[in-house]
Amino acid sequence: MKKALLAAVSLAALVTFSDSAWADVLVGVAGPITGPGASFGAQLQKGAEQAAADINAAGGIGGQKIKLELGDDVSDPKQGVSVANKFVADGVKYVIGHFNSGVSIPASEVYAENGILMITPSSTNPKLTERGLWNTFRVCSRDDQQGKLAGDYIAKQFKDAKIAIVHDKTPYGQGLADETKKNLNANGVKEVMYEGVNVGDKDFSALIAKMKDSGATLIYYGGVYTEAGLIMRQLADQGLKAQFMSGDGIVSNELASIAGDAVNGTLMTFAPDPRKNPNAKQLVEKFRAAGFEPEAYTLYSYAVLQILAAAANKVGSVDDAQQVAAEIKSGGPWKTVIGEIGYDAKGDITRPDYVIYEWRKGEDGKYGYFEK
Repeated sequence: MKKALLAAVSLAALVTFSDSAWADVLVGVAGPITGPGASFGAQLQKGAEQAAADINAAGGIGGQKIKLELGDDVSDPKQGVSVANKFVADGVKYVIGHFNSGVSIPASEVYAENGILMITPSSTNPKLTERGLWNTFRVCSRDDQQGKLAGDYIAKQFKDAKIAIVHDKTPYGQGLADETKKNLNANGVKEVMYEGVNVGDKDFSALIAKMKDSGATLIYYGGVYTEAGLIMRQLADQGLKAQFMSGDGIVSNELASIAGDAVNGTLMTFAPDPRKNPNAKQLVEKFRAAGFEPEAYTLYSYAVLQILAAAANKVGSVDDAQQVAAEIKSGGPWKTVIGEIGYDAKGDITRPDYVIYEWRKGEDGKYGYFEK
């Protein structure tokens, strides 16, 4: 009787261990899969999918295969929280995302309360990591760093410009605009106009009329390519010739599709192009062979999964996300396709690296962004 019971218990333990040992590692990928920001969502999705395929082909994480679950937040904070809650219910332990800072901030609180580790490829608002959450990381730099470069550059290169600052009222867009404004003011430059627009606006005639009245010769925009492209096109249509400058929210070839020739000469801050990193050469070729151009945050998304896998392998388990989070902070720098990445205690990377780009036609006759 006792031997039979012992055998049954042992068999049950073996089955339980076996199920745990060979279960998939469920990783959420969250971003605007649909909606106006879908090109960014595609970048996050494609980067994560390729990383999962490559890591799985090399044996997975501790012998376990990575399984991805997509969450479409359509760039909306409320929908982002819904995605986060679904990930919790589905047993997700790790999240790649979200894209927008305004979505990542509330979603990260849900993850923190439920033992989920999150690394965003793209959310740059400082508040994301300033709250001291155990679970929140990024592989990009921050808006205070981006705004400093933009403010210093404008103050130096456009000394006599009359500057209009416009933002889209989101944590990312307004946050970046405010950081740029702060650094312009610190350089002794006072803007002639400061205005907010709404995400989804299509007609900017009233805004452009105000710009004309202000005498603006340089427009700094905090927001993403959807509204930025329309503003550029309407500026050209209404005959206002002004230098346009923005941040990493316009790093998408969709900008040129919306703005047309008005995109020519636009200035932008973004990290050094990850596609030119020698570590990414073969991966970039693989994406292009599959018909996908891995611009902007594609390789950042790939790098997130590289870091998660490497840290979990060092810990020896995927079960305790808090332990993996601690390892990410202490065990770096981590080798990735976008270079080596180390972390501070907040979850920010230790190598801020923004540079200035200009949009112009390349040798192929198409508009693209080129480092100045």
